Amino acid sequence: MADEEHLAVLHQGVAAWNEWRTLHPKLRPDLSSTTLSWLELADANLQHCSLNDSRFHYTQLNNADLYRAAFGNASLYGADLRGARIVEASFAGADMTKADLRDAEISFTDFTGAHMVESNLQQAKLIGAELSRTNLFQANLMGAQLRGAKFLWANLTGVDLRNANLSGANLTGATFIDADLSGADLTNANLQFARLIDSKLDGANLTACRVYGVSAWNLSSTGTIESDLVITRGDEVSIAVDNLEVAQFLYLLLNNARIRQCIDTITSKVVLILGRFTVDRLPVLHGIRETLRNHGYLPLVFDFEGPSSRDVTETVGTLAHLARFIIADLTDARSIPQELTTIVPNLPSVPVQPVLLSSQGEYGMFEHFKRYPWVLDTLLYHDMNNLIEILPERVIRRAEAIIDAQTTARA
Repeated sequence: MADEEHLAVLHQGVAAWNEWRTLHPKLRPDLSSTTLSWLELADANLQHCSLNDSRFHYTQLNNADLYRAAFGNASLYGADLRGARIVEASFAGADMTKADLRDAEISFTDFTGAHMVESNLQQAKLIGAELSRTNLFQANLMGAQLRGAKFLWANLTGVDLRNANLSGANLTGATFIDADLSGADLTNANLQFARLIDSKLDGANLTACRVYGVSAWNLSSTGTIESDLVITRGDEVSIAVDNLEVAQFLYLLLNNARIRQCIDTITSKVVLILGRFTVDRLPVLHGIRETLRNHGYLPLVFDFEGPSSRDVTETVGTLAHLARFIIADLTDARSIPQELTTIVPNLPSVPVQPVLLSSQGEYGMFEHFKRYPWVLDTLLYHDMNNLIEILPERVIRRAEAIIDAQTTARA
């Protein structure tokens, strides 16, 4: 609880307060558990003050001296702390939502568990600051100095860290979703167990970061420096790679037998099935899929019912690169011609087996693909049962024969 005498002096204004502090240099004022909202405390000497559990809503604290002040669990919603000296202070558990800390000196200060949602820390100096488990949702840390700061398990969703200095920072378990780290310096930072999702790393420097257990998805990384990323734990032999999104996969590949088995399955068993998901054609595609499964393959069925687009074309191209061979049902062909144009000329190692309902004819441009040796003669079938019956001999065996011949030729 606040000392009434101390509180009375503070309410006399900053000039009287600072003079009183000069006359009592060893006193540790107690202003805890009180309401100091909307006060004008700019340039106030609040060194060593106990301000725990107090309310400072929209209080003017710009250029104040908060050296070793204690704001534990205090509420500083919208407070103005621009240019303040906040060295070795404590804001553990404090609510600093929308607080303005631009250009503040905040070195070695404890913000553990604080709520700093939409706070403005642009150009602030937070060297060695403790920000573990802090909620910095949509905070502005652009150009901030964060060398050696600790962000363990912090929420950095939507945060602006453009051109910030995070060299040597500990970001273990931190969450970066839709964050902007463009141009940030993360040299020697610890990103173990961190989540980086839909975030920007353009022009950032991640040299020598520790990335064991990192989760990296859909990152923008034009011009990012990703050299010597350490993917192993501190107690393991150091292994470094030069790509953040590859790092998580490579570690799993090295340490998980099931992942290696999965890779072997993908490279030797995947068969891509192209066709149309109309009411009439869907049973045929499912029949092909079940037959392939029964023969030990991993069938991938791609739906061409929707309109073709660049994304569709790129997806089919990616799947084709994984396939051992491709079955393309040309019956009622619509989007398939465009996709075959992407696949066939570029993948001579992947046999393509066209199949077609005997009552129909090949579409006009298909003749173009017959000059490629890895495109097999079109297999005509009368109905689904007929196709399923002849699939093992007329499709699977023919495709495998082509693959074996290619393997022999390369040996």
